[in-house]
Parts: sequence; structure tokens; C-alpha cells
Amino acid sequence: MSEGRVVGIDLGTTNSLVAYMEGDAPQVIPGADGSNLVPSVVALDPLPADGRSRPTVTVGNSARKALIETPERVIYSVKRLMGRGLDEMKDELKLFPFRLADDVEAGEVPRVQLGELRFTPPEISAYILRQLKRNAERFLGEPVTHAVITVPAYFNDAQRQATKDAGRMAGLHVLRLVNEPTAAALAYGLDRAKAGTIAVYDLGGGTFDISILKLRDGIFEVQSTNGDTHLGGDDIDNLLLAIALDEIYSEHGIDLRAHPGAVQALRKAAIDAKVRLSTETSARFDVELPNGDRYQREIPRAVFEMIIERVLERTMAPCKQALADAGITPAEIDEVVLVGGSTRIPAVRNLVDDLFQLGARGKRPHTELNPDEVVALGAAVQASILAGASKTTDEMLLLDVTPLSLGIEALGGVVARIIQRNSTIPASATEHFTTGVDGQTSVAIHVVQGEREIAADCRSLARFDLKGIPPMSAGLPRIEVRFLIDADGILQVSAREQRSGKAAEIAVKPTYGLTDDQVESMILESFDHAEEDFLKRLLVEARNEAETILAAVARGPMNPAWQQLTGEELAAIAAARRHLVAVKDGNDFAAIRNATIALDQATRRFAELMMDAAVTSAIRGKTMEAAGDDLGEAVTAPHPMAAAEFN
Repeated sequence: MSEGRVVGIDLGTTNSLVAYMEGDAPQVIPGADGSNLVPSVVALDPLPADGRSRPTVTVGNSARKALIETPERVIYSVKRLMGRGLDEMKDELKLFPFRLADDVEAGEVPRVQLGELRFTPPEISAYILRQLKRNAERFLGEPVTHAVITVPAYFNDAQRQATKDAGRMAGLHVLRLVNEPTAAALAYGLDRAKAGTIAVYDLGGGTFDISILKLRDGIFEVQSTNGDTHLGGDDIDNLLLAIALDEIYSEHGIDLRAHPGAVQALRKAAIDAKVRLSTETSARFDVELPNGDRYQREIPRAVFEMIIERVLERTMAPCKQALADAGITPAEIDEVVLVGGSTRIPAVRNLVDDLFQLGARGKRPHTELNPDEVVALGAAVQASILAGASKTTDEMLLLDVTPLSLGIEALGGVVARIIQRNSTIPASATEHFTTGVDGQTSVAIHVVQGEREIAADCRSLARFDLKGIPPMSAGLPRIEVRFLIDADGILQVSAREQRSGKAAEIAVKPTYGLTDDQVESMILESFDHAEEDFLKRLLVEARNEAETILAAVARGPMNPAWQQLTGEELAAIAAARRHLVAVKDGNDFAAIRNATIALDQATRRFAELMMDAAVTSAIRGKTMEAAGDDLGEAVTAPHPMAAAEFN
């Protein structure tokens, strides 16, 4: 393949990741801060004082910090808004701090208002993808322009197209959209290339998917898929948040919804409690309220499990339907793979145990791979398959399915299905229709997606007309309608009247999708502001590096090696620290960078003393071989003060 390096990207609701194949194994690429996870959070910094330049857009951890101070300029969980219409988004935004732009008309792509600017969900996702692209280019030392991106298995055509649009705006050629559960199976398949039936239970931040796959001789064939694109860890967070908001109102008389920053602080406390309850038997809320009071509550795990029970139960019906569609029973499932951060919750694992009857058979769900990373790892495997970049993946083949039926509206408003759900993709199918009125010279073709019998109850994907049909009696014209769905699940529809040869076709641009002109305009706008945005990003990264090294220096006196520094060395560190503190909030990127390097150099001997202590500890009372192992670990663990130099 001529594309060069192809990366795999998990564009997640809560966090996003990028991975690549290193030899025969997939690896997640860390960001400049060393973390594999990039929070899927985008923030708009305050408008510059000069009033002329645009505000800076930041992504990830730096954006998440703004949630408390300027929540109206921050957006998260944008994946839940992708490909959705105005009414759907209004329901989604009830517990979020961001709001829709006021002048969006019906049928247009809704835009979210962040400060003084407006963005479509694909534009927001493009910022996240650009950050992942930069991380990959920085790590690999070469341009990255091609990617495989994962999507929930139950994403419809509009949501898939929105994801491709986001990739295009981010400067990526999206070679393939891969269903997230299928990607997870690919990641595990590297270690277990044998025959078997696999269930992939994927409960992430905003979506739930269940897929049944058969694995044989390196071929991954999806048998069925089901799910809910409106179900995930966010719903658990929102339940805890709603309970806390009600209790604060009843106990303290404060409607916290009038204080967006306080709501976000409470939301963070709810998320922290949820995470702790995966490993501890209780967790504590302790949040300061705007009036100075404190909201404190202890939540036992048993109470937490009662609160979230109805959320978890919503995953049962899709699982049972997927099993029925695959024509198998739970006892015929050989392995179950857990994907998504929400599967760390013990109640989720117990539910999966019961559903698939694993305990009775002496089995447990597979959790060997990090549930936050497994989808990105699988995307890297698929990228390698497409690029032919690894002998390990040469013999692997992925056969995915379309999650929802596709058809057209027939006489009387009923749906004539042309491609059934769970059909292996790529796929094509043809059906024949005729006219219902004498002398009819055109036919309106309405393409829909869904499982309902009436077209009005399904999602409308596209409308187009087949014109120029010679006048004939009703029933005589023979109209051939052909559906072609590609490997990404994106649809093309063509219609042809066979007697006259008149034909029409459409590459389906879903309702709530961006037009090619709109995407091109957004890409050109990013080019127009590229230099300005690049300089602003350098400033943000420089400030982040400064914060990192200042935090490391603040911890220095707690290390015994600090006591070995001379008075002159301590004075030099203090002076360099004061200088960095003085310049770090300014707008001079070079000054911040130089001050960071100066502080790094001033702490160099402290780093050496720490290393000497680590070496002494490693070899004391041990054999040379054992000491070598421990020393290897000590040497490869980076000193935090060196981060500014190497990032």
C-alpha cells in the first residue's frame, strides 16, 4: 500500500486513543503528557484581549480543567451528538453545560454554541482527531494521513458519515470504519487464533454494543450485532448527579443548576465515586457548595448497584436479540470479551456471568487487555491488515455486518427492505418495483433505515427522483433499485427503469449530514487559521510543560535526595522556579519554553542523586542478575523533571 503508516483510532465518548502495529503487536501511542488516554473534551479559551484573533481551542486534559471555571466554553461526550437531529440533541443536552445555537433550522446539522463560536459535532470530533494525529506524528516521527477509525456497531448511516466527515476535516483519509466490538475481537485474536464463538460486550461512556462473532482460521465473521447508541457510563454519571442535585436542593435549599461550574465539580465527584466503587466497598461525596456549605454523602457499593440496576438491565435485551439473530444459545458462547471502561464495575461483570452462564461452566469474561485500550489496539490490527504491514495479520480477514436494515418507502408508506440487518458487508442487493398510477413519468425514491414496518417510523436517509419514464399504464414500468453498502457501512442507491434505460443514483448523504461543500469550507477555514492555531497550540503545550515541571519541583523536598543539594543549588532551583512562575501565564511561548529548560537544568543534579539512590537500592543484597532486572526497571522509569526536555 502507498499510504505509509496507517494508525488505528478509537474515537471514544469519554476518552480517545491512537495505536499502531509495532512488529507483530499493536501498541497504544501516548500523548506528550505520557498518558495513553486523550479525554474527549474540547474547550474554547477566553477571547483574546486584542479582539482580533480567534480564541484558542484546546483538547484533552487541558480542556477538562476548564470545565469548572468556564463550563459554557467546554464540550464533552460529543460522540452522543454525532449524526443526530435537532430534537434528539435537545433531549441529550439537558444535563450538559453546553447549548445549541439558536438559529439552527430543521433539517440542518445542529451546532453547539461555545462562547462566541458555533461548532457542529463533526467539527468538535475533528479537533480530537487532530490531537490524536499530532500525538502519532510526534511519536512516530513521520506524517500520519491514513487511519482506521472505530464506531459503535449500532451507529446508523448518519452517525457513520459524521465520523468520516470528522476524519476528513482532521486531515485524515479514513480507510475503514470498524465496529468497536469487532475491533476488540481482532485485538484478542492475536493471542487466540483458534476456532470459536465469541461474544463482545462493549459498555463504554456513551454507547453499548453486543456482537457475536465466529473465529476460524484467522477469519473473524460477525454473526450478529445489536446495541444502544444512547446507553453508557454517562447515564450512570447522570443518575448519581441527579440524585445529588435533588439532595442538595432539599437539604441546603440550593438549586445547583443555576451554578454551571458547581454542577461540573459535582459531576466530577460523581465520576470519581463511580470509579472508586469498582474496587472499594464504599465511596464518599465531599463537595463545597456555592454558599460555603458542604455536601457530604457516603455511598455503599450495594446502594450504588441498586441505583444503576435499571441502566445495566437495558443491556440485556440487545444481548438476547443478538443471540437470537445468530441462532445460538448462551451455552454455545465459547468466550466473552469485555470492552469499555464501564465493564470494570463489578455488577456489570456479574450480569455478564449470569447472562452467558459462564460461572456454571467454570469460565470468566476476558479482561486481559485494558478495556479502555482494546478497541484502539484492534483498530491498529485492522490498519495493519489493510496496509499489509505485518506478517502476523497477513492471514487475517474481517467480515463485518450492517447493524440496521435498509430499504425504500413503498406504496402506502410501508418499508420494502432491500438489505436486511446483520448482512455481511460489503453488500449489494436489488429489488424490482413498478408504478401505481397510469402515465406516471417520475418516481420519488425515499431511502430509509430501521426495523419498523412503516417508513415514517424509520430514519430517513435520502430522497431522489427517477425522472423521464415514458408514460405507461400502471404496473408496466419495471424499476430496478440497487443498494450497495461499502465496508464502512455507507450506502449508495441507484434506480433504473429497464424498458427505457432511464437511470438515477445517489451517494446517500444522511439527514443531519454535512454536504461536501460544508466539509470543504471547514477544511479551508482550518487552513486559513493554521499558523495562528499552531502558535496558540505551542503556547498551550508550553504552559502544560511548565505546570508539569513545577509540580515535580514542588514534590522535591519530600525526597531524601533533596537534602543532599548545596545551598547554591537550592538557590538556583528557587530562582529558576520563580522565573518560570512569573512567565508561564504570559503569551511568550519562547520565554516559557526557555524558563522551563532552565528549571530542568537547575534540577539536573537532583535527578542524578535520585538515580544514584535507585541504583544503590537495586543492587543492595541481591545477585547481579536480580539487581540488573531491578536496575533496568529503575533506568527505564523517567524522572518527572526531565519531562519538559523530552516531550
